[in-house]
Amino acid sequence: MGEMRLAAIESGPLDRDELASAVSGPGSGAVVVFSGDVRNVDHGRSVARLEYEGHPSAGAVLAEVVSRVAAAAGPDVVVAAAHRVGPLAIGEAALVVAVGAEHRGAAFDVCSSLVDEIKRCLPIWKLQVFVDGTSEWVNCA
Repeated sequence: MGEMRLAAIESGPLDRDELASAVSGPGSGAVVVFSGDVRNVDHGRSVARLEYEGHPSAGAVLAEVVSRVAAAAGPDVVVAAAHRVGPLAIGEAALVVAVGAEHRGAAFDVCSSLVDEIKRCLPIWKLQVFVDGTSEWVNCA
């Protein structure tokens, strides 16, 4: 059974090195870090900035998702994840996931699965503000 080392919702900048350190150790022959960063274009439209709104349960949901994925990953896997809320500028990290594992294959696989599960389950919604002054909510079901 894997281990969750960190699951956090943050209103300030995410520290990729902190998450990588959280999953590093003598048993981690591979550490994979994913950073989902704010880009300046979406579907051909110029993006000025993003704003993320989180439900009050977002922290608990993130911890549950990270714990569940870690538990399914195997005994030598450790995971950490953090997601931003509030306004983000172009280039800032919105989501950082780190996975430490004995081998790279498991680290990459678990990292990909964890990102997918976070995007599927986390009650956080994104407002894209475009350069032309218009905006749109994304992933609001």
